[in-house]
Amino acid sequence: MMTPSDSPTPAGAHRVPTRIVGILGGMGPAAGADFVGLFVQACIDWMQQHGQAVNDQAFPEHWLAQLPVPDRTQALSAIGEAADAPLAAMASGLHRLEQLGAVAVAMACNTAHAWHAALQARFPRLELLHVAREVALHLQSLGVSEVGLLATQGTYRSALYEIALAQAGIQCQLPLEAERETLMRGIYDGVKTGDLACAQGCFVEVAERLLARHGDIALIMGCTEIPLALPSAPQAARWTLVNPAQVLARALAKRAYSG
Repeated sequence: MMTPSDSPTPAGAHRVPTRIVGILGGMGPAAGADFVGLFVQACIDWMQQHGQAVNDQAFPEHWLAQLPVPDRTQALSAIGEAADAPLAAMASGLHRLEQLGAVAVAMACNTAHAWHAALQARFPRLELLHVAREVALHLQSLGVSEVGLLATQGTYRSALYEIALAQAGIQCQLPLEAERETLMRGIYDGVKTGDLACAQGCFVEVAERLLARHGDIALIMGCTEIPLALPSAPQAARWTLVNPAQVLARALAKRAYSG
């Protein structure tokens, strides 16, 4: 039985041209796989908003480079060659995506954006999207003036979000040092090992403390592992959660359909 997604595009129907885009994953693998799903949904949303028939042939060509990358947070606290350990692996992935014809790439890891400038300089023909800037623009368009940030130690050290949000006129509240370590435990001992109950408990604990200090502000889930556990917590039902991966997926879909 033919489903709507399997039905051919009617003869003469308007087809929006698309461009090849890429996703740099592996940081970790679950986050990369989750991002592909977010991107597919973002493409569906784009097609529906622009009156485009949603079928298999209307999706843009997209490639996921799912490769092992040295730990980004550890690298950001290292010195010497170890400090740039992730760079070579990420560059290898971008090189493959460029060879496949990608014109724009999204990195499915927040902390990896600490190397955004270095990677963009190496691949000037690629548009390497910047997650924090995309999130800042999104929040600015919604009139948000203050947020809390749940992230990795590496992302805090790089001030990735604080800089982008400040440029958009948005105040960013950060967890205390001990709370940041709790987030790291949820990420590494929780999501990355498949223990989502541990992850959820850690994330909820920090979120509750941040909200208790700063009031009912939106919370940026600034690590791609956090949205894999936090939104399903009962407490999160009354919170405003911002998923940067979802914002980034929408930005990548926009680039794919801008051809």
